[in-house]
Amino acid sequence: MAAGIITLVPVAATGTGELDPRIAAFRQRKFGMFVHWGPYSQASVEASWPIMEPTPKWPISEKNYVGLARTFNPTAFDPDALVELARSAGQKYMVFTTKHHDGFCMFDSMYTDYKITESPYGKDIVRMLSDACARHDLPLGFYYSPPDLHHPGFRDTSKPASTNWGGEPQRPEWASYLAYMELQLSELLGRYGPVETIWFDGLHHQEKYDGQRFIDLIRHLQPMATVNDRIGTVGDYVTPEQFTPNRIPTKGVPFAGTDTRVQERLVQGVPDPNSFQDWETCMTINNTWAYNSRDHEFKSARDLIRTAVEVFSRGGNFLLNIGPKPDGTIPSEFRERLGEIGNWMAANGESVYGTTYGPIQGQRGYRTTAKDGDLFVHILDMPPGRLTLPGWGRKVGAVRLLADKRPLNFIQSGTGVDIDLTGIIPDPAVTVLEVYVT
Repeated sequence: MAAGIITLVPVAATGTGELDPRIAAFRQRKFGMFVHWGPYSQASVEASWPIMEPTPKWPISEKNYVGLARTFNPTAFDPDALVELARSAGQKYMVFTTKHHDGFCMFDSMYTDYKITESPYGKDIVRMLSDACARHDLPLGFYYSPPDLHHPGFRDTSKPASTNWGGEPQRPEWASYLAYMELQLSELLGRYGPVETIWFDGLHHQEKYDGQRFIDLIRHLQPMATVNDRIGTVGDYVTPEQFTPNRIPTKGVPFAGTDTRVQERLVQGVPDPNSFQDWETCMTINNTWAYNSRDHEFKSARDLIRTAVEVFSRGGNFLLNIGPKPDGTIPSEFRERLGEIGNWMAANGESVYGTTYGPIQGQRGYRTTAKDGDLFVHILDMPPGRLTLPGWGRKVGAVRLLADKRPLNFIQSGTGVDIDLTGIIPDPAVTVLEVYVT
């Protein structure tokens, strides 16, 4: 993973002007689990980057990094437990790293021996996980890296990866690499059941991958799969990394990032639905995508919930990453935070799933989402006594505290709605109100 340029792409629609069912499903799910895992977890280093940009932060040579595949044996991996963890956290889909930039495949590809079934473990992890997702009805998507440092068609592998990790499309071998990509994607799209998304991570100069070729392949083999924006051509959604946009993304307009500490940068205003840009923020729980025993800077569950609310209130999806340990188990810090998020989602999920951005934007103390005309108010900073919402052209019929369905008194005037918050104990993360309109 690496932060990159945000490519703006159009919202997919059918020929009748109706929303494409792929996009409708994407918008419904809202919250997903990202999983970065591979032989690199044994060394507590980031996926691929230690051999792309060597630094003292990642004390491993390219030779030793590549050699990790010979010792990777995650005997404690339980695919059902991983899927159940996602479901208990309220996550409605999963995206798994089938191949990172290093080229190691977590599936039994016929076209390389640099793969999980040639490791001591010997089992096809993608097969195991796809079967578990099917058992538990959790949609599964595949992260697939167009860069491949292990393939001689991608780069001259006689040289250090740090010298040519961007690929060498000027070499005659490049065509063989694109053919390899097509064969592997055909395996992923054809062997493992329904695919929720193909999540490319093309890094720089993505035009070299002839992206439309692969979009067409995906559309042919998995018509219901979405595709992200990192292969140099039109996709279904954009992918800000480790940040949230400071406004609701719209087609053709670049956006800046922000976080919950910089509220003054938030932008007011609500776009026309036809100009809305589908998007998904991906984010780590600590500072690294892969398992790292030295990285103890874990975000709190409260901060993660608040970040999720920032995303949902601007119409986006939130893809939250975990990095399993070398043996396949999940670090307790991840499990604990996902458990707390799951508790919040169990009480407040109605304000998340199937919602879109709310009609009130740019406020300092709260965020809004909307569904079927009703409004959900996510209070970040509980005001004393009452909350005043500006008018948004709708008549309010009732207000209640979402977590316990308690009705709340309110007064609507020409300038807005005053909601009585007397006696409400704030949720430690975010308190949610449901506002019914007539």
